[in-house]
Amino acid sequence: METAAAAGSPAEPLAPDQAQRLLRALAEPIRLQVVQALQDGERCVCDLTGDLDLAQSKLSFHLRVLKEAGLISARQESRWIYYRLEPSVLLQLREWLAQLAAASQTPAAPCC
Repeated sequence: METAAAAGSPAEPLAPDQAQRLLRALAEPIRLQVVQALQDGERCVCDLTGDLDLAQSKLSFHLRVLKEAGLISARQESRWIYYRLEPSVLLQLREWLAQLAAASQTPAAPCC
């Protein structure tokens, strides 16, 4: 299934609460490490556990937070679970940040 962002049409804008949820999920250093570990593509949870030197229970908690935020998705193959980033969500966050940056360039109206 192709997303709107992948099809070339603009992604739906993020609502402030969606942006807050994404930024909160990314603000935790371990979750940011997980996202960076997934930047080159899908990874098995067993590989992530070893590469990030985390107990499976701790990694599972952080994966759940990222999944609930919509930043990653999972698929099961046999007894293994594979995780990958959700590019459309990252593109939405990038667009939200770009709009924020552009709006911040507006000078203030003259005072009194």
